[in-house]
Amino acid sequence: MTKTHKVRSVCFALLLCALPMALFSQVAVGIAVRIAPPALPVYVQPPCPTPGYLWTPGYWAYGPTGYYWVQGVWVAPPRPGLLWTPGYWAFASGVYGWHPGYWGAHVGFYGGVNYGFGYGGVGFVGGVWRGGVFQYNTAVMRVNTTVIHNTYVDRTVIDRTVINNHASFNGPGGVMARPTPQERAAMHEQHFQPTARQEAFRSQATRNARDGFGHANEVNSRQGNQQQRITQGVRSGQLTPGETRNLENRDASINRQVRADRAANGGRLTAQERQQINRRQNNVSRSTYRDKHNANNDWSAAARQGRGAQGERAQARRTENRDRPQR
Repeated sequence: MTKTHKVRSVCFALLLCALPMALFSQVAVGIAVRIAPPALPVYVQPPCPTPGYLWTPGYWAYGPTGYYWVQGVWVAPPRPGLLWTPGYWAFASGVYGWHPGYWGAHVGFYGGVNYGFGYGGVGFVGGVWRGGVFQYNTAVMRVNTTVIHNTYVDRTVIDRTVINNHASFNGPGGVMARPTPQERAAMHEQHFQPTARQEAFRSQATRNARDGFGHANEVNSRQGNQQQRITQGVRSGQLTPGETRNLENRDASINRQVRADRAANGGRLTAQERQQINRRQNNVSRSTYRDKHNANNDWSAAARQGRGAQGERAQARRTENRDRPQR
C-alpha cells in the first residue's frame, strides 16, 4: 500500500477544521483516509432472529490492509425506544473521515448514504416503537412473520429514485446531502455507544482483515471484489433477481464456513481450509461471469445503459478483472 493510502494525522486535522460544528462531535478521532471507500455491496439481509432486535447495516471500516467490510447485524438496542444512526464516511479537505454510528431517541444524519433495509439516506422507515414494542415494516425489512407477529406493511416509504444508489460516502463523487433540521436536532440528543454485539462483529472483521490469508487478506478482498461484481451486474441489468439471489446465497454460505472454520481454529484458517474456501470462491466467480455474460442479459444491460452490448461487455470485463479465479 502506498503512503498516500495511509491514515494521515495532518490531513485529519485539516478535515476537522473544514467540518461544520454540528458534525464535529461525530468524527472518529484519527480516522482520515485519502482514498474513497468502495461502493456498498449488494447483499441479502438475514431474517430478524427475535422480536425487539433492530438491524444495524454493514459498512466499510479502514485498517492497515485498507478498507474491509463489517457485516450488518441484528442487535438488541441498549434499551427500548432507541434507534440506530449508522456511521458514514464524509469527504472534506482532501480526505475521507469516519463518523461513527450511535443509538438515540431519533435517527440523526448519516451522510445521505442509502444503506438499504429502511435506511434510505434520510431517517429510518424499517419500523417504529409503539408502547415499548418494536413494529417491523416488512416492506423493507426481512422478518419471519411466523415467529415475529408485530409487523406491518408500508410500501409508500420506498424511494425508487435512490434504490440503486450504492455510494458509500458523503461528498463529491458520492452522496451530496446535508443534515435536515430534524437530523441536526437528533445530533444534540443523548447518544449511546454501539452494543457489545456490534463491537464483537467489528472486532471479528478487524481480525479477519489481519489474518494473513493470502495477498492483502484474500478472503475479505475476494469477498469485496465479488460484491462489487454483483453490484455492477445488478445496476447494469446483467444479473436477474434470481441470479442475484443465487450468488448472494452462495456467498453467504462461504462466509458462514469461514466464520465456523476460524472459530474452530483460534481465529485462523488452516492451509486446507484456505484451499477449500478458494475453490468455492472460484466456483462462484465463474458462475457470476456466466450469469453476467449470457446474450439476453448483455442486450438488456446495454439497453438500460444506453450503449451497445459490446461496450457493456467491455465494462463488465473491467469489473471482472478485479476478481480473476485463482488456481
